[in-house]
Amino acid sequence: MALSVVDLYRDILPKTNCKDCGFSTCMAFASMVVSEKLPIKNCPYLTLEVIEACEKELAEQYAAGKWLKRDMKEDALKWAKEKSASMKIEDLPDRIGGRLFEKDGKPALELPYFNEHIIITPDRIMHQDGSAMTRYEQVFIYIHMAQGGSALPSGKWRNLVEIPNTVSKIISMVEHVEKPLIEKFQGNTDGLKKRAIELGGIDKHDEYPTSDVAMLFTPLPRVPVMMMFWDGEEADGFGAEAKLSFDDTITQHLDIESIMFLSERLRELLCE
Repeated sequence: MALSVVDLYRDILPKTNCKDCGFSTCMAFASMVVSEKLPIKNCPYLTLEVIEACEKELAEQYAAGKWLKRDMKEDALKWAKEKSASMKIEDLPDRIGGRLFEKDGKPALELPYFNEHIIITPDRIMHQDGSAMTRYEQVFIYIHMAQGGSALPSGKWRNLVEIPNTVSKIISMVEHVEKPLIEKFQGNTDGLKKRAIELGGIDKHDEYPTSDVAMLFTPLPRVPVMMMFWDGEEADGFGAEAKLSFDDTITQHLDIESIMFLSERLRELLCE
């Protein structure tokens, strides 16, 4: 019989809220045991016989995934892998760029990603040194693979507000990308230029002289991003401003959530 949080609290635990397990109440401890696989033996007032019986029941429900807290990152990665499962590595260079080669007897793709290269194989996505990428970065790359786009950049730039179905993301762009860039680099445009160049950015100020900083990034071969920054002082009535623009073809290569991930990842790298 499966052990729910209520079952565990009502029928097994001492209900003394002694805090010796590290939690404030027996109910809180029960919740962690059921949803996050906290060892039940952490309760010091259970007999060995009771612990062994409970561990058997818990192991069965853990294996079935019953009442376990969902790992949203793992769920997203599983979904993205399934979405891109029909993509063949051999077809990717013509669609998203990169260099095809053989790794461990299987086709693999070396793909430029910000200021590094990543490796895509039929089984995984990794940094060039073989270390794992974060799960959200892998989701981002899998979605890029699955999106199906093959268009080369057009050279026509659009702000997020000009891209269809992005109304709900405008505030997120301001709060999680533009404001942090302003807070970090207001009065320090030289620092912004230096960091941008370290990330592979190309100075485009000559083409956009009205801005204080204009940098072209190519986080993925067919997904360029333009960052423009205008410095200013609130005391003068002109605050600083930061804007990202995307090539007209971006929705062929990324969905809206991935565009936001790309924007926030660029901000993270610039502000590190």
